[in-house]
Amino acid sequence: MTRRIRFNAFQMNAAGHQSPGLWTHPRDTSHRYTEAAYWTELAQLLEAARFDAIFLADVLGVYDVYQGSVDAALRGGVQVPLNDPLALVPLMAGVTRHLGFGVTAALTYEHPYTFARRMSTLDHLTAGRVGWNIVTGYLDSAARNLGFERQLGHDERYDLAEEYLEVVYKLWEHSWEDGAVLRDRAARVHTDPARVHPIRHAGKYYDVPGIHLSEPSPQRTPLLYQAGASARGAAFAGKHAECTFVSGPSEDVVRKTVRQLRGAATAAGRRPADLLVYAQALIVTAATEAEARAKYEEYRGHVDIEAALALLSGWTGVDFSRYPLDATICYIDSDAGRSALASFSAADPARVWTVRAAAEFIGLGGRGPVFVGAPEQVADQLIAWQEETDVDGFNLAFALPLESMRDVAEYIVPELQRRGRYRREYEEGTLRHKLFRQGDRLPESHPGRLVRIDGVALQSAA
Repeated sequence: MTRRIRFNAFQMNAAGHQSPGLWTHPRDTSHRYTEAAYWTELAQLLEAARFDAIFLADVLGVYDVYQGSVDAALRGGVQVPLNDPLALVPLMAGVTRHLGFGVTAALTYEHPYTFARRMSTLDHLTAGRVGWNIVTGYLDSAARNLGFERQLGHDERYDLAEEYLEVVYKLWEHSWEDGAVLRDRAARVHTDPARVHPIRHAGKYYDVPGIHLSEPSPQRTPLLYQAGASARGAAFAGKHAECTFVSGPSEDVVRKTVRQLRGAATAAGRRPADLLVYAQALIVTAATEAEARAKYEEYRGHVDIEAALALLSGWTGVDFSRYPLDATICYIDSDAGRSALASFSAADPARVWTVRAAAEFIGLGGRGPVFVGAPEQVADQLIAWQEETDVDGFNLAFALPLESMRDVAEYIVPELQRRGRYRREYEEGTLRHKLFRQGDRLPESHPGRLVRIDGVALQSAA
């Protein structure tokens, strides 16, 4: 059976995402990110192109590592100003029927009791099309503004994350039994109290004694995304995630990451195919190769090197203003982003990455590859990457937010469909069922279904 390529759209509720400087392009429309119509137009475009989901990135801090100041990020529009991604979901859900919504929320700074209700609400409002990108955060600026001196260490963030997941699984999967909501007018019983259970969670980080505030939503637990690439992050993804997001500048880097993630799933008692892996990429295309390459050079002319370095400094925790642009970079272990520098230094052992080269690379689409060419050429590149790396699809960044997605919809999707490598119609059902065709709920073997309350596993019906 021919393997299908999947697309997510990698977006952010901000003036700029991962192409720093491109907001200066005359055709850029990212200034409209505060308008509801901007997001509904994008959602309808993505659904018409049969994208799996729009994947909404988020951070709770600012990129202030570069020069020890937020000034470069503010001048360059580097993910600031920034609005809440969750508020976009009902807008886009209201004008679509199938498109999924992957929303990033940092569990380190959000109490699981209130967060569980927020996600259940979104799952209800979208008829089961919401997913959660589980992140632990990486910016000290976020920690400071939320009352901490600095963020927790890398491994402790994952210790906290394990308990956090235990709490929300109890709330989503086990607090309310199936059939608890009766709405029996004659008996004047809305909900059967015997079928609603306090979770009585008492742990190292959280005490949550009561019941979940929301009745079970279509998926109960939202589809689970995760993007950690460290050894601890991969183990966490192997245990919990259903979809993972990876990034790297070469096939070799991505292949190794995918192998690590699928191995982690196996080690956690799951199948490698239980994880759908999306690799970050940017597509620059047009009707002809010459037009596509001209567009690519046009985009490159708007890259802001200082803004790109502000972004890279925030990812890695390394202040790149302290290094000459022609200095070489090597792997530096930091709590902020252990994989970012490693991906460059390991991408091509024969290549020497300088600070300038890294900034130019991430300046157009972030840390993933850029596929440039006519539709046939880009389709060849996507298929080759999938076959070489074992990814299931691509999380598509943009140069210009609407233009980049329109080009994919107009040129690339029809070419992949012609080759039998891309869906022509959506499956019915929730986001989880669309992706896995195994029902709306977490699999019975998933940790979320196996967690216990008071030592008793309350397995509700699938």
